[in-house]
Amino acid sequence: MHEWESPDYEPSLPVSEKSNPLTRDIDQASPGRIVRMLQSCDAEMFLKGTGSTYKMLLSDKVMKTMMGVAEEVEVILKEPLDSLVVLSGCGTSGRLAFLVASGFNNMLKEVNHSEVYEYIIAGGDRALFSSQEAPEDDPHLGMLCLKKACEGKKRVLFIGISCGLSAPFVAGQLDFCLRHLEVFTPVLLGFNPAHQARNEPVRGCPFTFLNVVQRMQALAKSRRAFLINPSVGPEAISGSSRMKGGSATKMLLEVILCAAHAAVFSHEAATHHLLSKKHVCYLGWGSLAVLGLIDASECEPTFGAAQGDIQGFISGGYRALNNNEGSIALMGPQFCISHKDFLLHVLPSLDDQDTVILIYNDTDNIAEVMNIAYRVREKMSNLYAIYHQADGDDAGLHEEINRLYKSTLTLSWPLPTFGKIQHMWELSTKLVLNAVSTGAHILKGKVYQNHMIDLQVTNSKLYRRATRLIQCSTSNSHCLSPKSRCFLTSIGCCLSLLVWRCFARSCHVFLIGFCFPIGTLLEDYGLSGPLGILALGVLACPLNCSAEKLSGHPEAQCEEALLKVIYKLDRLPEDIISCHMTTHTASGMERTKVVPLTLVSLLTGCSFDDAKSHLDQEPIIRKAVEACLQSRPRYEIKQQI
Repeated sequence: MHEWESPDYEPSLPVSEKSNPLTRDIDQASPGRIVRMLQSCDAEMFLKGTGSTYKMLLSDKVMKTMMGVAEEVEVILKEPLDSLVVLSGCGTSGRLAFLVASGFNNMLKEVNHSEVYEYIIAGGDRALFSSQEAPEDDPHLGMLCLKKACEGKKRVLFIGISCGLSAPFVAGQLDFCLRHLEVFTPVLLGFNPAHQARNEPVRGCPFTFLNVVQRMQALAKSRRAFLINPSVGPEAISGSSRMKGGSATKMLLEVILCAAHAAVFSHEAATHHLLSKKHVCYLGWGSLAVLGLIDASECEPTFGAAQGDIQGFISGGYRALNNNEGSIALMGPQFCISHKDFLLHVLPSLDDQDTVILIYNDTDNIAEVMNIAYRVREKMSNLYAIYHQADGDDAGLHEEINRLYKSTLTLSWPLPTFGKIQHMWELSTKLVLNAVSTGAHILKGKVYQNHMIDLQVTNSKLYRRATRLIQCSTSNSHCLSPKSRCFLTSIGCCLSLLVWRCFARSCHVFLIGFCFPIGTLLEDYGLSGPLGILALGVLACPLNCSAEKLSGHPEAQCEEALLKVIYKLDRLPEDIISCHMTTHTASGMERTKVVPLTLVSLLTGCSFDDAKSHLDQEPIIRKAVEACLQSRPRYEIKQQI
C-alpha cells in the first residue's frame, strides 16, 4: 500500500487534493529528476487494486461500469435519431470533452453516420483557450447549458466530468438528469471515492455534490445511472488535476467510445524562462494542436502565469477547431489561435532567446510544416519539433525539414489492433506537454515543495484550496528508499530538458503541432499501446516524511489573512467578513500572487504593502516563501512579545 492510501495520510483531504509523497521536494529537483518524478506519478494510474484502499483504474468494477456505459453509447449509435451523447466539464475536463466529442464525430463522418456527440464547457468556447473559473460554481448555468444542448432530444446519455467530484456546474447538470430520467441517463466520471465528493452547500442550491453522488449510487444498481470513479493517486503538483486526472479522463472516455464504435461498426477499426517576461507557444495541426491549446490555457489558473506566457496555435484556426461558437478572435489577442495569427502578430516579436516547437504527425501537410519552419528560422534559431509516425514509415522523407530544427523528438507507434493510432499520439502529446509546462513553472519557482503556491483564487474550489494550502502539511525531511529504481525515457528527457534549458535562457517556447516515435523503445520492454509510455516511467520511490504546517496558524486565521490580501486591507470590516464566498472570488479574479502574499504576511506578521515589497525584492516566489519559513521563529517571538 502506498503512503497516500493510508487513512492517516492527510485525512481531511480527498485523494485529488492530497500531496503526493513522490514529489515532496520537486521544487528543488533538477530537470531530469523532475521528469522522473512526473513519470513515477503517472505510473500510479495503472496500479493494480490488490491490497489497495481505493478502487483503481484497472479494477474489475471500473471496467464493468465502463462497458455498461459503452452499451448505452452503442444503443444511441444504432438509433441516432433524436439521441445525443453529451460530454461536459469545467476547465481541463471541458476541454477534453471538446477534444473527444470532436474526434469521435469526425470518425462518424468518415463512415457517413450522423454526429451524436456534443460537448459543454463551463464558460463557453472562450474557456477552451483561457481560464473561466467562475462559471464552475454555477449549477443553474450548468443546467441551462444542458437543456439548450439537448432541446428536442428523446434519449440523452450525459457524461459529466469532475475529477474531484466537486464542480457545482456539473452537479447542477447531473441533478437535472436525475429529475428527468425518462430522457437522460447520467454518468459521472471523476477520481475520488464517492464519500469524498464535495459536501459544501452551493449558494441558491438545495443539494451538494455528495447528495447527487448518493442519488446516483442508488440508481446505479438498476443501471439507470453510472459512477466511474477510480483512484489514480494524488497529483504530482497537489490538486493539479489537469495532469493525471486529465490523462485518465481522456483514456477512459476513449476506451468507452471505441468499444461502442467497434460493436456498431465491426467492418472497420473504430478506433527558460518566464522570469524575464518571455513566452511559451505551441503550434500544431489537428487534435495535437488542440492539446497544445489545452495545455496553454491551463497555466494561468494553475501557476498564476501571465496571459501569453504560454500560447497555442492551430493550423486552420477556428475552421479546423470546429467549435460550437465559431471564431471568437474578436474577444482579445488570447483568442487569436491560427498559424496566420502567429506569423503576423507573434513571430515578429521573437528573437534567438525564444523557442518554437512544431507538433505534427506523418499524415499532416509536410509542405505546410516546412513553410512554417522556414518562416521561423528566418527570424530565430531555436526551432524544435515533436513528430509522430507509425512504425515502418520512411523517416528519410523528413530529412530536409529536420535540418531546420535544432532537435527533433520522433515517436513511432505500432498500428493498434483496437482503436485509432491518433489516440496514442494524443495521449503521448498530452503527457509531454504537461511535463514541459509543469517543469518550466517548477523551475521558475511557482511551486513550493509540491504545492501550487501561486494559484488564482477565482472560484470556490480554488478559494478553499488556497486556504488549505496556506496551512497545509508539507514535508520537512525526506529520503529515497534504497530499493527505489528509476530510469528516464527518451520522451521526457529530450523534450523536457530541451524546453527547460530554453526557459533558463529566458525564452519563448512555441509548440506547432508535431508528433513522436517510441515503438522500438516499447518493444524493448514488452509494452505496447498508450499505457506503455507511462509504464516506462520511474518506479515508485517511497519517501519518509515528517510534516509541519506552512504557516502554523488555524484555518480561520489563514482565511482572514487571505481576505486581507484579496481586498488589499490590513483590517477587514464586518461587511466584507460576512460576504458570501462568491463575492470574495469575484474580487480574487483581479488579484495576482494572492497565496504568496498571504503566506509572507502570516509568516512575518507584516502588512500587505510590506509583503508586496518583500515579493518584489525576490521575484522567485518559492525562494521568497522559503526565506520567510527559515526566519519564522524570529518573527513568531517578535509577535509574542
